[in-house]
This record gives sequence, C-alpha cells and structure tokens, in this order.
Amino acid sequence: MMAAVLPRRSVLAGLAGLTGLGALSAVGLTGCGSQTSISSDPKELVLWYWDRSANPRYLRQAAKEIPGTDGVRVRADLVGGTFDTKLRTSLAGDAYIPDLTFINSNVSMYFPNQEMFLDLNELGAQDYKHLYFDWKWELGVTPTNRFCFYPLDTGPSGYFYRNDIFARAGVDADPESVSDQIKTWDGFIELGQKVQKNTGSFMVVQGATIFKQYINASSERYFDKAGKPLYLRPDSTVRKAWDVAVRAIKSGICGNQAIETDQNAAWSSGKTAGHIEGNWWAQILADTAADTKGKWRLAFQPIRPGSSGGSFVCLPRTCKNPEAAFRFMTWLTSPEHQAQSFTEMQLFPSTVDAFSSDKIKSDNSFFGGQDLLGFFQKCAEAVPTAFISTYETQAEYFTDELINVESAGKDPEQAWDDAVDLTRKVLRKRGVEI
Repeated sequence: MMAAVLPRRSVLAGLAGLTGLGALSAVGLTGCGSQTSISSDPKELVLWYWDRSANPRYLRQAAKEIPGTDGVRVRADLVGGTFDTKLRTSLAGDAYIPDLTFINSNVSMYFPNQEMFLDLNELGAQDYKHLYFDWKWELGVTPTNRFCFYPLDTGPSGYFYRNDIFARAGVDADPESVSDQIKTWDGFIELGQKVQKNTGSFMVVQGATIFKQYINASSERYFDKAGKPLYLRPDSTVRKAWDVAVRAIKSGICGNQAIETDQNAAWSSGKTAGHIEGNWWAQILADTAADTKGKWRLAFQPIRPGSSGGSFVCLPRTCKNPEAAFRFMTWLTSPEHQAQSFTEMQLFPSTVDAFSSDKIKSDNSFFGGQDLLGFFQKCAEAVPTAFISTYETQAEYFTDELINVESAGKDPEQAWDDAVDLTRKVLRKRGVEI
C-alpha cells in the first residue's frame, strides 16, 4: 500500500534520480547555515519563473507593487537550466526557497511532497474556481485533495498538418474535411496511408507521438489516485494507446524520427506532414520552419482534444506573506491579463472569460488565415478531466519500448512485457509494490 505523502527523504531520492550525487551534495551544502527565504525583506516576495512563462509587463508592474497590497512587491528571478532540480534542491535543503514559484506541466512530480506547499483553498482559491477550465483546475489538486497548484497557461492539443502536401496527395485538405476524415484512429491511419503512398510524407514523426497524445486526450491514465496501476488491465487506456500506436507504425505512416533535429528538418522539408501537439507548438513551428509559413493548417485530432503542456504557480510553505502572494497569483491570471498575455506571448488562457476579451488576438498568417485562437478554444472546451499520478515519471519505459518497436523492429508484445517489467522494478526500488 502506497502512502499518499512521503517523507523528506523522498525528495532526496528524487534528486538522486534526477542529477546523481551532485544534487545531494548541493542539498547538504545549502542546508548548512543558510537562510530559508531568498530575500529577508518582508515587503519583497521572490518569484521563480523560466523564460517566456510570464508576461514581462505584469512582472514590471508587480515589481513596483502588487495591486491591492500595502506596498508588497514581487522580485521575479529568471531561473535557467534545470528548473526542477534547482527548486527541489532548495526545498530539500530548506534554504533559499522562493516565496512563489512556477511549475511546469510535470506538477504531479511534487505530489509526494505536497506538505512543502500551502493549500491554496485556505487562502480562498475556491472563490476563483469558476473562472477556469475544470480540467486545468483539477490538475492542481493532490491525491489527498489539497489544492496546491494554481492554473497559469494551458496546452489544448490538435493535429497540425501541411495543407500543400495533403492537397498533393489528392485528399480534401480543408481543415473541416480533414477533421472529419480523422475522427477515429482508423480514419487517421487510413488517411496517413494515402498521404504516404501519394507523396512519400509521413503523418507523424514517430509512433510514440500517437501513444502520448492518445493518453493525453483520455480521462484515464497510468494510475488512479490510490496509486493503483491501471495499465495492467487489458482494456486500459495505456494498452489501447499502445495498440493504436503499433498499428500506426506497422501501417507505415510514422516517420521513425526520434531525434529532435531530424524532426525539425522533416517538418520543414515536408518529409513529415503533420504533428499532434499543444497549441504552444505553433510558435515552435514558426521558429523552426519559418519558410513553411502559410502552408500549415489545424484539424481536430481523433476522438477528442487532449492537454499537452501548460504550467502552474504555487506557494512554498515558507512564503513570507501568503495573502499578498495569493493576491498576485489571482491578479496575474485574471481573464484580462491572460488575454493580453496570449496576444503578446501566445500563453494560452486557462480562464474561460479570457476568450471574450477585446484584448485577445492571434496572428493566423502561418496557418493560411485559419482561426488559430478559435480552433484551440474549441479544443480547450473539450479536454477531459484526468488525474496525473506522480508515478507516471516511472512509466517512461512504455514510450522507450515503443520506440524500440519502430526503430529496431522489436516484437510489440515483448516490448510491452518489458515495459511493464521495467516499470515494476523501478517502482519497487522506491518502495512501491504493484
């Protein structure tokens, strides 16, 4: 039986798994004779964030004063490199901890040590719940129903595709028509085979993409809230995703491109004609394949949209002024501010009312004039609510083994059995029996 909350040593174990002995040494050093908070100024709250995760205009405003407070201000520290390792090191060493911190979509990694963060419901978070997409709000709730992680941006997903390549393949390349043709995974594979046969282009870079995004669009994932492994059931979401990905690989629609540089080159050249990903990938595409501007379109992925990416903000238990920090969080993520942040930085809103703001606009030129914002708004409205367990980080072997199926021709059943066995072994090392 797994405990819902693990002791501090679990953070140390997690650090060891992330960075080896160097991280443990860092913890030992920071814990000796160091201050808990980064800033000793009672009027200054330190925020940790990463590049392009927050709108600079609002950080500049909060640096002068958080609206509604008595002169409390935010010092926003841009943290580069391995953000999670630095944060976990500070938490484990109980030294130099920020008053507020952003956390990426891997928020469940912090669930075992939820006692290190404040329950935002005690600060009145429930009064704001109605403003946000339910599925995004629920991702910040721990297995013991503490609400520790407040919504920032989101990542509703869709199918990006090359309109010109689809047209050359002799299929109806209109977004509405493509969406209709790929309503099911059978339809997705069938269309991909036509595109491959007539143009030589692949539907996705690799089968692992289909596997991941199938799960991201499902209400069931690897584990339930009690830590029970759901993937062992023959009708589980994970097994269904695996089977669909294997069929896609065998059908020839996957490009077997596992290296990021190869993937970028394939999208730019047209070797691969599509990708299933969150809305944020539009900016990545524009940066890495600028010469394909105007050639891309968006279609709804099979079955339903999913959630891929998006971040959160939380308060470590050492926060000097939780009330002022919470006021900053709600102010930063207001519908009007989220609307402005999408227009300026493509940070997709988690608040429903942001879409009705006159401040929200999107540049649709890269997608041939298709309404990017309207498309992903519809996707966001259809994302299912799901629970992401902290133990999912130990289930990476399913993706690894699927890559072995595609790249090395490994038998799919043997690969599945190996993934299950490897996951069981790594969980057992952490004291979890399945």
